[in-house]
Amino acid sequence: MSTAPVIVADDSVVEKPQDETRSSSWWHLPASLTVLGLIALILFGLRGLPGTESTFALARETDLNPLGLVPERITVPSQLAAILLAVLALAASAGLWVLQALRARPPRALRLTLIAVFAVAWVLAFMTWVISERSLDVTTLLQSTIVLAVPLAFGALSGVLSERAGVINIAIEGQLLFGAFGATLVGSLTGNVWAGLVAAPLVALLMGALLALFAVGYHVQQIIVGVVLNVLALGVTSFFFGTVMRDNPGTFNAALRLPVLRIPLLADIPVIGRVLFEQNILVYLMWVIVALLTVALFRTRWGLRVRAVGEHPKAADTVGIPVNLTRWKNVLLGAAVAGLGGATLTIGTGVAFGEDMSAGKGYIALAAMILGRYHPVGALLAALTFAFADSLQLRLGTMTAAEGGVSIPGDFLLMLPYVVALFAVAGVVGRVRVPAADGEPYIKQ
Repeated sequence: MSTAPVIVADDSVVEKPQDETRSSSWWHLPASLTVLGLIALILFGLRGLPGTESTFALARETDLNPLGLVPERITVPSQLAAILLAVLALAASAGLWVLQALRARPPRALRLTLIAVFAVAWVLAFMTWVISERSLDVTTLLQSTIVLAVPLAFGALSGVLSERAGVINIAIEGQLLFGAFGATLVGSLTGNVWAGLVAAPLVALLMGALLALFAVGYHVQQIIVGVVLNVLALGVTSFFFGTVMRDNPGTFNAALRLPVLRIPLLADIPVIGRVLFEQNILVYLMWVIVALLTVALFRTRWGLRVRAVGEHPKAADTVGIPVNLTRWKNVLLGAAVAGLGGATLTIGTGVAFGEDMSAGKGYIALAAMILGRYHPVGALLAALTFAFADSLQLRLGTMTAAEGGVSIPGDFLLMLPYVVALFAVAGVVGRVRVPAADGEPYIKQ
């Protein structure tokens, strides 16, 4: 939609005209949700196991639970509950049909609310169906979700920092791998897990420096550089693992673990207490860094300059902002943040370093960044979504057919996090506004 510029002679407010043209693909998301809702109704509800019950364990006897406000267990009839939840999901999809049919630009908050209602109802219907005749500990599920979300969140934040400044960061996978490698190697050599924590972002800086050198310094195509760096990281860490760490694990590859920092009273709150307040320092750092980056990017002069470099580097250079230096700094800062995520894979979970242990988490982090619309809070929420799918497949994988209920093939469960990532990015995101100069090298005239 093109309009002529509006020129006024007084101080009256000039409102920017809104483009009310309806997208030709406006029906894709409502249609997809409707199909998924019908699948839930038919498969989870109507074809569920009749006469069975699903149990969700919430509180424990040791929790701070006055008067038993939060029940220890909730048991529901599996088939009926799944049908009701599927109907709720279909109602949310119907609301989305109406909203997007009536408005070319529907209110974003209402649209996201309907999507969230659908997602929660659909997931609960699936869980109710799959744990028929069995029990699921909700607190354990959520606690593992937080742990699994940490590397994804730090990786997504690394992407936000780089791409807000105009540098595509495909090398998150390599940065996570180098962070995990550095944390274990330095921690083992020094015998100090805290030294490993400090080393993780410093070692990951090497990946960031190489990315900045080729992408910003030599103007090499940034996607190609990122892919090459991922392969380089895999090769280097595999070499050291095979020649040094595997032969002498006590010296070079000890299984160290960061201590759990429990916050009294808060950790005793039912359900969310142990989820939020009984974790290691990396989890707490995740919350702090998300908050700091949100404020820094959108409420400070530094953030304004970073976003200016990512949107219009020539204009930023005109007002005296060093474009390439800003990009260098942001890529390095992003690599350090990703290194913390890599440390979670080893010293955060108490396991030794393994070959290719990042296992595609860097690419899932990229999806979280896109789903989060290049915003720290959005990236965190997306990382939590993917981590929940991963945590759920791990928990369901421990349930055997001998316990009764529904048995799901293990191969499908392994696919679950990636299927969720694909559907989320393809179906929920819609049009994402990428920083205008993202991926474009800047050559000073």
